[in-house]
Amino acid sequence: MARAGAALAAVVVAATGLAGCGLRLPVDPDGTLDRVSGGELRVGASPSGDLVLIDGDEVSGPLPDLVEGFAETRDAQVVWTVDSEEDLVDGLVDGRLDLAIGGMTASTPWSAQVSVTRGYPGVPESQGADVAVLLPLGENALQAALETYLDREAGR
Repeated sequence: MARAGAALAAVVVAATGLAGCGLRLPVDPDGTLDRVSGGELRVGASPSGDLVLIDGDEVSGPLPDLVEGFAETRDAQVVWTVDSEEDLVDGLVDGRLDLAIGGMTASTPWSAQVSVTRGYPGVPESQGADVAVLLPLGENALQAALETYLDREAGR
């Protein structure tokens, strides 16, 4: 028990020291949230029923509307890429994309390659599925900001 208390105290001291150095948590190793704020949010979209509609280069539907709303909170312009889920995951892995949307759910098999938000069954046209957004692995500040927005707008 004394060991657990000492370990907790060490964590608190370390966190306090890091906070005093101006370190913000969570962080993005690649600085994605800072880069997109006031810039471009590169989003890949794959068609999925009425959830994500694709008409040429035009992306619409309830899930794209949520992404556009999130981008507005960051003063960012969404740049859409339309492709297959597999190609969108490749784009996240190699840094060409910041987010990917489609019919992916919180239990997506892509979770070994990319990060996955919590599921949002309250997204209109989701038919109650735990709709999720995919992000590059490790971009924790971006994911925290996005999930905070989705919690508020799409409910959990």
